[in-house]
Amino acid sequence: MIRLGVIGYGLRIRGILDIIGRLCADARVTAITDIRNDEIREDIRRSGGDPSGIRFYTDADEMLEAGGLDGALIGTRCSLHTPMAVRVLRRGLPLFLEKPVATSMGQLLELRDAARSSGSEVVVSFPLRVTPLVRLATEIIGSGRIGTVEHVQAWNDVPYGGCYYQMWYRDENETQGLFLQKATHDFDYINHLLGIRPVEICAMTSKRVFRGERPAGLRCDECPEQDTCLESPFHAFFTRMETNRVQPSGLQCAFAVDTGNEDSGSAIIRYETGMHVCYSQNFFARKKAGRRGARLYGYLGTLEFDWYTDEVKVYMHHSPRVETYRTESAHASHGGGDLVLADNFIRVIRDGARSVAPLDAGILSALMCLKAKESAATRTFQPVEFPAPDEMATR
Repeated sequence: MIRLGVIGYGLRIRGILDIIGRLCADARVTAITDIRNDEIREDIRRSGGDPSGIRFYTDADEMLEAGGLDGALIGTRCSLHTPMAVRVLRRGLPLFLEKPVATSMGQLLELRDAARSSGSEVVVSFPLRVTPLVRLATEIIGSGRIGTVEHVQAWNDVPYGGCYYQMWYRDENETQGLFLQKATHDFDYINHLLGIRPVEICAMTSKRVFRGERPAGLRCDECPEQDTCLESPFHAFFTRMETNRVQPSGLQCAFAVDTGNEDSGSAIIRYETGMHVCYSQNFFARKKAGRRGARLYGYLGTLEFDWYTDEVKVYMHHSPRVETYRTESAHASHGGGDLVLADNFIRVIRDGARSVAPLDAGILSALMCLKAKESAATRTFQPVEFPAPDEMATR
């Protein structure tokens, strides 16, 4: 039996565990660390499970010191990813770690140093890099059909962006902005496709839509304007027909004085060869305006893919030909990437396999996001490198 310990039993980790359970009947959650243990027990019972074989803790160290685990998964709030990961790394256990792997430069340095002295194999929750779309794009680029990639334009127009202003994500002390929350995925798959190192980044953010003067702490179900507000559950249901996103209570006002997070952002990244990438993300596009993907330009051709259309297109530059491929994976969790990550984590534990989404990639992506945030705040170009120790001491 593969015995799994979970630190932070949130929705995202529960989704991964569900896939693991379907892939490997021999895998069991035998320990959980969370502050909602009574609620979790009840949720497990309601879903037809039996929590009696699970040890529950409120302290991760206590769970890890009790032993008997073959691997650990971390699904806490973002600010706790690094502190909990360091605890697991010290014990050498295989680890599944949610993104972003860190939310500050201090955390990132701590995580990097802990990884250097650990034997843990880490699978970072970067499903996009292992989706059928990106794997097909990698195959086409590797064939040389479009030539060497010399420019990239990438985009992420998020049609469900309201969650970053109406739910817990609106707390910037927790999220540290939307480069870390969203672009960490995109920077990673771009790095993965290019296979070269980013060296410099500049960025800009804007907050033009989700801001306002409504009172702090205002909830949608308390608001007298819920019939007219386009971000209310009423309009989500009756205007946008997003029945799966309706939460009548608990949503907070997207136009209040305490709404956090930028609502659009862009970055330009220079790579070691001298080529550059343009990336942009938007959080107020809606419905069919949603898209996520990239164009990669070579001299011989241009490759384009989009997870929302589930297509890869290759435009040949010197012949009258356009090739179109469909992967039929849009229905799967994170475009099929979660299935690959869950399977890989099982193989890491059981067979000693290597991670398909290693911690080095998570650290590099988080570093890029932190540097993009700093660039936007200071209006400067930032090197994609760790600060010197004396520079950290002055911060």
